[in-house]
Amino acid sequence: MSYLENYFDKRMDPTLLVPGAKSVVSLLYNYSPKKDLAREGEYKVSKYAYGEDYHFVVKDKLKTLLDILQDKIGTMNGRAFVDSAPVMERTWAQRSGLGWIGKNSLLLNREMGSFFFIAEIIIDLPLEYDHAVKDFCGTCTACIDACPTDAIVEPYVVDGSKCISYYTIELKESIPTDVKGKFENWIFGCDICQDVCPWNSFSQPHGEERFNPGDALTGFSKQDWREITDEVFTKVFGKSAIKRTKLEGLTRNIAFVDPD
Repeated sequence: MSYLENYFDKRMDPTLLVPGAKSVVSLLYNYSPKKDLAREGEYKVSKYAYGEDYHFVVKDKLKTLLDILQDKIGTMNGRAFVDSAPVMERTWAQRSGLGWIGKNSLLLNREMGSFFFIAEIIIDLPLEYDHAVKDFCGTCTACIDACPTDAIVEPYVVDGSKCISYYTIELKESIPTDVKGKFENWIFGCDICQDVCPWNSFSQPHGEERFNPGDALTGFSKQDWREITDEVFTKVFGKSAIKRTKLEGLTRNIAFVDPD
C-alpha cells in the first residue's frame, strides 16, 4: 500500500511531529467484545468496528490524559495520536515493552492478545524508558495457515494489498476476481488471523460503553445487509468506522462475497 511510504521522514523522526520531542508514550486500549457477532453463514465485520469509531473514543481519552499530565507536571509540549498521523505505532509499542510483533505483523501481548488499539502521546520531556520484550510466537503458524488470501507471505511479512481488510475497506476499485470465494463472508475488515491466534484466548471483554454494538448491528441478518438504504446506513453507522466504505463500498463488498 503506497500510502505507507508517505511522510517517511516523520515516521522516523517524532521531532518533526512534536518539536523538541524526547519521549513517545505508547498505550493500548482494549476493544475485545463481550460477544463475537461473526456468525457462520452471516456477513461479518471486524470487531474493532462494532461500536463508535475508535479514532474519536481513544482520542478523547488521550486528551483527558494530556490534561492530567499537564496539571501534574506543568508546562509540557505534547500531542496525542490515534492512527491519524505518520507514527510508527507498532514499532514504538514494541520498543516500549507492550508486546512483540507477531507473524501476522500485529502487536501481540501475553495478557491481552491483539484485540486492542495502539495510541501515542509524544512529549518534550525525558522519561525513564522501558525495554522491548521477547517474541513469544515460537513455532506457531496458525495465522499463516488460516489466512484465506495468503496475505501473510512469510512469517512477519504481510502483503497488505492481499488482505481482506484492504480489499473491503481501502480498495476503491473493483475487487479482483482471483480472490472470489475466499472472503468467508467478511464484508468489512477481517479478524481471521487474530481469531486463530492462541494469545487471544487470554483476551478479556472491554469495559468501554462506546465500543458496544447497537441493537441494529447485533441483530443484522443477511437480508438486512442486502436491503440497507442510505437512511439506515447513516443511522446505524454514522459514528462507526464502517462509514469509511460508504454505502457504495459496503454494497460492493456484499455483492462480491454473495452475488446471489
